[in-house]
This record gives sequence, structure tokens and C-alpha cells, in this order.
Amino acid sequence: MINKYKPLFTPVKIGNTEIKNRFAMAPMGPLGLGDADGGFNQRGIDYYTERAKGGTGLIITGVTFVNDTVEKHDMPNTPSSTANPVHFVRTAREMTERIHAYDSKVFMQLSGGFGRVTVPTNLGEHPPVAPSPIMHRWFDRVCRQLEIGEIKEIVESFGVGAYNAKRAGFDGVQIHAVHEGYLIDQFAISLFNQRTDEYGGPLENRLRFAREIVEEIKKTCGSDFVVTLRYSPKSMIKDFRAGAMPGEKFTEKGRDIEEGVTVAKLLTEYGYDALDVDVGSYDAWWWSHPPMYQEKGLYREYAKTVKDAVDTPVICAGRMDDPDMALEAVKNGTCDIISMGRPLLADPEYVNKLRKGDIAGIRPCLSCQEGCMGRISEYSSLHCAVNPQTARERAAQYRPVIEAKEVLVVGGGVAGCEAARVLARRGHKVKLYEKNDKLGGNLIPGGAPKFKKDDIALVKWYENQLERLKVQVNLNSEPDAEAIRRIPHDVLIVATGSRPKIPPIPTDRDFLTADKVLRGEADPGQKTVVLGGGLVGCELALHLRDLGKEVVIVEALDAILQVNRPLCHANSEMLERLVPYRGVELITSAAAKEYKNGCLTVGTKKGDETLRADSVILAVGYSPVSDLYEELQSEEPDIRLLGDARRTANIMYAVWDAFEVANNID
Repeated sequence: MINKYKPLFTPVKIGNTEIKNRFAMAPMGPLGLGDADGGFNQRGIDYYTERAKGGTGLIITGVTFVNDTVEKHDMPNTPSSTANPVHFVRTAREMTERIHAYDSKVFMQLSGGFGRVTVPTNLGEHPPVAPSPIMHRWFDRVCRQLEIGEIKEIVESFGVGAYNAKRAGFDGVQIHAVHEGYLIDQFAISLFNQRTDEYGGPLENRLRFAREIVEEIKKTCGSDFVVTLRYSPKSMIKDFRAGAMPGEKFTEKGRDIEEGVTVAKLLTEYGYDALDVDVGSYDAWWWSHPPMYQEKGLYREYAKTVKDAVDTPVICAGRMDDPDMALEAVKNGTCDIISMGRPLLADPEYVNKLRKGDIAGIRPCLSCQEGCMGRISEYSSLHCAVNPQTARERAAQYRPVIEAKEVLVVGGGVAGCEAARVLARRGHKVKLYEKNDKLGGNLIPGGAPKFKKDDIALVKWYENQLERLKVQVNLNSEPDAEAIRRIPHDVLIVATGSRPKIPPIPTDRDFLTADKVLRGEADPGQKTVVLGGGLVGCELALHLRDLGKEVVIVEALDAILQVNRPLCHANSEMLERLVPYRGVELITSAAAKEYKNGCLTVGTKKGDETLRADSVILAVGYSPVSDLYEELQSEEPDIRLLGDARRTANIMYAVWDAFEVANNID
């Protein structure tokens, strides 16, 4: 262990339960980790056990529902401690015993429901519920107000669910939640709770639901059974379906920090043994699920405010994967425990690696949310963009080779690097050729904006891994077909990437391309126009604004981010709002006609518009570069095409496809 990080490896207590270090796995939706009878499937058991094996002191499972009669969930789409208790205890017991073998503790997160924020793909035909007849978050549908008897039923279900979790070997439970605007939080926030009975009106009435839950669990499971709470002391709500941007001055319509401190004190008085702190709500869910556009450690000031107000332990999440930041947070009393979700998807061995001082070996999380939140909301399945083995630990194990083959990889972008890494990890002999002077491909320009520095960290991780695995890396080398024919090999992998599309627009000077501007190889001048309002164009525009440039985005469709948008809506919705908030001018439903004499003529629905511009930057997509593959495919006995050379896509699919192919070359 690096002595510097020793405070992160000291034990801490929550109630009477001792955690061996200061790291917790944050709760993330366990979709795909349960079976049809409400138990944990083998995939889920392996997934959580792998993070305990990786050194994490406390595992907190993702949300599980305790009741399916008041709010329907098409059960069981996640594990459930109440749906089929005998089966649940049988499957969960295997998981908790395996986790305990690594001296880790495990809490089960229990939910009272989603209310007005139920994800539409999971809602189906069931009517949404809420404290009051308020509008749903995602679509124009008024929620049904819960009756008092239904609230009592949910409270009783928490007692049953916690009891079954205790029987299954869980060390405690976490209540989901007075945070993020879920059902119990909707009761706590006056914007959503318009009731006049004992569950509405004054603050303590609005918190009655949360109070009765902890009292019921303590009554059922014993006063020493640990009950923690996910808690947001500030909501970041400007209005229904309208959230605040970082640094924006606004009037809080949800829970403000003053009320947040009062609530924290009351919750601990009610008997909660720890508060797991974040901020935000589904109306501003880029706070609750922070993309790369949010700064790292964004919850620290709020955790410190709560920590100063209560005597119970405080857990802090929110892009806390920087070990120096984590160390400082524990040392200065910001929090007691560092909670990491997505970083432990990217690398389940994070804690062990930090303990050994192997910081360079930690695979970074990109906060892209493509494999986790994006796939949860769209496909009801949890994964990770940079780690294809996440939630597939058994099915996607590395397959040792019986006879090593000579494998040639042409292209050192993310697909080529991942293929080379996996092949070498399995035991094949790999030579990689990259035409540029460094590895990374499109990760290099993509990582130029300050909010994308983890892309560069991923490049450095690949460099480190390939060096450890003794992969022969040949930079500034672009072998053609003839050269490849002369190099002995058994398998050829072509991962030659893509090139920017150049539209046929009349011009008297060269257009710039997004990658050249991001690499610093082209100067856009002070006033520039970006053609294309997709992900690349929008992130480029923000980057140029950070450099003090005046930027206009011209997009052919009627809105930005209509094509190849981030899968996770927290990312796309934040970016949609952040671009104009940062002062980027948007011209949509427009087409560039010509660029001459420093003027770009744009055709719009209202007629032609002329824009003065020092440069025009193309961000209209990429075309695969597959010439080498096409030339050799008929003569190579074993040739594979990967990455953008096969189809232009995002980092996740480049990594996943490369892993799949490389792990099955025998």
C-alpha cells in the first residue's frame, strides 16, 4: 500500500457493522441481475462478488422493489426480497456468503417505488402513482394519488423485505430513497406533495413515510439491524421537468439546502444509521447521474454540509474516482465513506489496485453512461462501455489459449488496442501497427476538451497494459498489403478507423475538420461555424467556448443531438441545455450552401442567412477506412475487421466488438 492512502484503508462503523475500508460500491440498477422468480441469478451473484473480491469494503445492491400491488413493476424485473421469499433467500444467501468470504459487507437497497419518475419502458400500461395528482416526469399523464392504506401497505412491505434480506445474510439495508425525486422523496418535497392529510403539509408530515419505514424495519429486524438512506439535500429543480445547469443562479423549487440540513437531522433522529449523499432529481437528473460535463466530486460540498449537521456516518458518491480527492474528503471530514458506482463497473479491482499502489493499472470510467444508465433505461440491462465483462463475469471470462498464434493488429485506436490487449492477455503473440506517433486513434481528439480527460486516461491505460503484456507496438508504421504479406502471422485484424466526411459545399478555402481542430493542428480563428450538431459538433463547440471562441452550430435537422446522441438521457439532456447555456448560437433546419470570402451562406426555412466566420469546421460524421481489409480479405485465411473500419460507432461498441472477437480467436 502507498502510505499516502492509508486513511482510506482504515475501518469505519455504520451502526454496529464494521466496514474494513472507506470504499462502498454505490447502488446501481440491477436490471438483468435477477431471475424470473425474484432471486439473484448467477450473473448477479458473480457481478457483486467480483467487486467484493476487488477489495470494496461495502457492497450496496441496486434498487429492489418491496411491493408490487400498489405500484406495478412487471415483477420481477429486478431481484425482490418479497416476491418469492424462499427462492430469494436461497439465491441471495449464496451471494452474501461469497461476499463475506472477502471480508466485505453487503447492504440491500429496498425501494418503495418510483412514482412520477418511472422509466417509460418499465411502466408499460400500469398507471403511475404519486403523493398527489401531479404530472409524470416523462410524458403528459397525471399520476394517481396514493391512498393512506396503500402507504401503510408499502411500509409493511419494507419490514417484510428487510426481514427476508436479513435472513439471506445481508448486513443491512439502504432505503431508496429521500433522493432524486423517487416516490418517498416526492412525499418529502412540497412541490410534489399537495396532500392535506397526515402525509402532507408541514415538513414532518411529508417525512412521515420515511420515518415509518425505518421504524417498521427496526421493529421487525431489531434495533441493531443497520438501515441507511440514500439522501439528496438539494434537488436542483427550477420547475417541473426543468433542472439547473452547473453554476446557474435559480430559485430552488424542490428541496433547498436549508431545508436539506433540517431533513438530515430529522432522518437521523428517526433512526437511520447513515446517509448516502448526492444531489439532484429526475427533473435535473444530470446531477443525480452526472455525465462527464459535470466536475468530479460534485457532491462534496453537500456531503460536508450534511456531515457537519449529523452524528451518523456520511457516504459520498459522485465521480469520486480520483484517489487524491477521495483521500482529502476522508481526511478533512467531508464524508466517512467514498461511494463509487461506475468506476467499479469499469474496474472491479479498483480498491485492491489502489491498495497495492497500482494506480496506472486502474481502468478509468469515462462517465459516458452508455453501458450503464443508457442501457438500463433503454434495454433494462446493466453493463459498462469500457469493460465488456461487467455483469457477464462468468460468460465473458478470458479464454486461455492452447496454442499461441501470431496475430497482426493494424490500427492503434480503441478497437485495435482492446483486441491486442485481450489477445495478449489470453496468451497469443501480438504485433500492433499504428500510423501515428501515439496510440488512441479518435480518443486523442475526442479527449481534448477538459471535460473529456478520462478519454486520454483510457489511452494511457491501454499504453500501460500493452507494455505490461509485452505487445510489440510499432508507431509511425502503416503497413500496406504488400508489407503485411511479408510479415509472418496466423491472424490479421484490421482496425484502420475512419475518416471525416467532406460534404460537397463550394468553398474558396479548405474546411477544417473537428479532429484537426481538437488535436491543435488547425487554428479556427476567433469566430467559427461548426457544421453538424451531433455529439462531436456539440462537444467541439463547448471546447471552443472554453477557449474563448465565438461559435455557431449549423444543423440540418430541427434540433441538435438527433443522430448518434448519447444513449443515456442524462448525458443528452444536459448537453442539449448546456450548449445554448454556454453561449453557443444554434441554427437548426439549415443547410450550408457555400463558404467564400470569409462568409458562410446558410439556407434556412426563412431564407438564406450569411454568417461571418474565420473558419468552418466539419463535424458531419465519419466514413469507414476499410481499403486494406477489402484488398486482403480474399487471400488471408483468418482476417477480422473491427472498430470504425467496420462501422462508425462510439467507444463502447469498438471495445465490445474487439473484446468479443479477440476473446474467441483460437
